Amino acid sequence: MPLKTAHSSKKCLLSHCLFAILRTAAIIKQCAVFAALALFSFNANASPYQTISDEFKQQFHQHLKANKVPGGAFVIVEDDQILKLSTYGKRHKNSKLNINSDTVFRLASVSKTFAATLTSQLVQEHKLHWHQPITQYLPKFSLAKPAQSQKITLEHIIGQSTGLMPNSYDNMIDANVKLNKIIPKFSKLTPMCSPGICYGYQNVAFSFIQPAIEQQTGQSYAALLEQRIFSPLNMHTASVGFDAFKQQTNRAEPHIKTRTGFKQVEVNPNYYQLAPAAGVNASIKDMTKWLMANLGNQPNVISPAVLEDITTPGVRTRKELRRREWKHYLKDAHYGKGWRIYDFEGHPLIYHAGWVAGFVTEIAYSPTLKLGMVMLMNGESRAISTLGAHFWHSVFEQKDHLAVESSNKKQ
Repeated sequence: MPLKTAHSSKKCLLSHCLFAILRTAAIIKQCAVFAALALFSFNANASPYQTISDEFKQQFHQHLKANKVPGGAFVIVEDDQILKLSTYGKRHKNSKLNINSDTVFRLASVSKTFAATLTSQLVQEHKLHWHQPITQYLPKFSLAKPAQSQKITLEHIIGQSTGLMPNSYDNMIDANVKLNKIIPKFSKLTPMCSPGICYGYQNVAFSFIQPAIEQQTGQSYAALLEQRIFSPLNMHTASVGFDAFKQQTNRAEPHIKTRTGFKQVEVNPNYYQLAPAAGVNASIKDMTKWLMANLGNQPNVISPAVLEDITTPGVRTRKELRRREWKHYLKDAHYGKGWRIYDFEGHPLIYHAGWVAGFVTEIAYSPTLKLGMVMLMNGESRAISTLGAHFWHSVFEQKDHLAVESSNKKQ
């Protein structure tokens, strides 16, 4: 009896083991099926612009290498997803420090997109009004005919439609003259046209928005950006100003182009005194968050009303239609509020570029495709414009191709 019982127990144990093995095999097979389905589902839902994004990485690296640009970074996003993020080169020439996704660059005139958003937020909250004259907040500002200065409003300031000669007194900023000494110089100017009629790109006058913001809120411009934009969007390395940039240990250094190639230079603080026009610093990781917010994914930070406000076309910018790398694609161009509004081969494109000694930047997005791209470089190069124009041409060519395919399937 004991031997028989032991034998039966062994048979039972073997049966359980065999069952467990078969069950495990079935589970593994089932998991494999689920994995295959998941992979199929992922591929089925893959972005139609993924291939373009993957190819852009190679183009970006090739162009920077060919043009001997020290370093750069880019990101392409669709809605709230990153399609491709890549970095290239060094923080400064001949160094061993690679640029990574947290390396901070100067944004130059892309800073204007932040200023416009902040101002529009305050307008939506009725703390500012677009039709307020700038002289209400900057009484020292006057033109050759004082009555003309009274007609320039906050909307004209942010919309680049003051009527003033383009880049008024930028030469004095280049010469490191302080803003408080430049403002009285405007009393010598006669406008080209009435406010709101013609386009005249400004840096000095654009920054007149800062005293309006600060006087109305009782807070500094930098503190407000941190409170209302940087912190809510978790833009941890974003900052305003020269000191903030220099305090970053992981920062890209500027390089200017010379006959013998790129030369590293010291960070020029001059344009930092124009914080709304050119004072923001950020990494490509931070700019990913800024781009996604402008695609409508952070309505608690940038509301739909603000997005509509700042991207509504204002004054026409005909000069943009002659841009060397973009002229074959642009059908029309306007300035909104801190953003350029392009008709790119029949498609709306929201855009801004920036340049300041040693840095170039570009940001653009398609509101219809919810697709956007940012590029940052620490060397002055037209490669950024060539890359941007080609990328958006490829994107909209793909969109039109997909639309034709869809139409043919329905027929």
